[in-house]
Amino acid sequence: MAVRIDNVRLIDPAAAHDAVTSVIIENGRLMRGSAGVTAAEVVDGQGLWLTPAFVDLCARLREPGNKVHGGVASETRAARAGGFLDVLVPPDTQPALDSGALITQLLERAEEAAQARVHAVGAITKGLEGKALSNMARLVKAGAIGVGNARAPFANAQTAMHCLEYAATLGLTVFFSPEEPSLAKGCAHDGFMAARLGLPGIPDTAETIALATQLLLVEQTGVRAHFGQLSCKGSVELIRIAKEKGLPVTADVAMHHLHLTDVAIDGFNSMAHVRPPLRREEDRAALREGVKSGVIDAICSDHQPLDASAKLAPFPSTEPGMSTLETVLPLGLQLVREGVLDEGQLLRALTAQPARVLGLEKNSGWLLIAPEESWTVSAETLLSTGKNTPWAGRELQGRVLRVFN
Repeated sequence: MAVRIDNVRLIDPAAAHDAVTSVIIENGRLMRGSAGVTAAEVVDGQGLWLTPAFVDLCARLREPGNKVHGGVASETRAARAGGFLDVLVPPDTQPALDSGALITQLLERAEEAAQARVHAVGAITKGLEGKALSNMARLVKAGAIGVGNARAPFANAQTAMHCLEYAATLGLTVFFSPEEPSLAKGCAHDGFMAARLGLPGIPDTAETIALATQLLLVEQTGVRAHFGQLSCKGSVELIRIAKEKGLPVTADVAMHHLHLTDVAIDGFNSMAHVRPPLRREEDRAALREGVKSGVIDAICSDHQPLDASAKLAPFPSTEPGMSTLETVLPLGLQLVREGVLDEGQLLRALTAQPARVLGLEKNSGWLLIAPEESWTVSAETLLSTGKNTPWAGRELQGRVLRVFN
């Protein structure tokens, strides 16, 4: 049924369109002309935005495997509530997404839930053990949109190079979450706050050393690569240099790294325990500037829903991760209100740019957004099974009112 929305601010970064107008949406498609179309419903869009649906480059839905922390049905429902109609799942599920059968199972579960389109990154090595190459061709046939090893290390540089060479011959994008495991045995950024709390630290070089190595291998093999969940100033600089050299690379950052620093873990606040860890103010500033300048292409949720018990142990023993799908929009709008980004920069990082990374030719639908509507983050207002968020009890502004698809 067709819906006419009057006086709405239509913001479509892919079409470079930003204007107050009246539109008709029918079957999830924006109608450029209204001739011959009778709207069954008319909506006053005064003060509202109409934007393409969001695309998330990293969200864990806890299937297959760890359903205690969620599942495809609940987490895609949360994704839809947050405005995400396309969600990319990394390969570090339990078991890892190293077989066509597992990928098929995941995609079928998402289709049954009918809330959002789920895309999968297949495991580039068997079991994510970093030793033997997976059957990438079979993973792609089953529906994998790319391959990667999540944060699991490769056995050595030679194995990594062979994996990238094979992926390049298949025309695949390789998804990296750069981390050098020998330097990443702590639980917080290796700085003043970790030292004051007596917590084992993870230096930013745990990320930049891995990233530098991976970029050299990308340059040698020519494979298309995406680097996800960057957390520090050095990584922004390395991606900038890689792009200036013309390497086929893109990058994203999680929304919480654009807002929080390691100060958030003060008092052993396990809700701020994430991986990579929250870092210094200068890292946050560099990440923000990276998004604004386009060095960082996209903003992801890095959604990791967890059962309440996962955050109740002493800080180093708690599981890292935040439930974030439903707070990305209001936190992004906060960046706009603070003057960090403008509306176009924010929406490009949530729509057109991540869609380009995934090779999506058209968006999955449209969102009617109330940018000024306030709501309180709580166990009752979050649809995700995971209530693990440092914004619990906080009032945020910005909400998706309706989804058209």
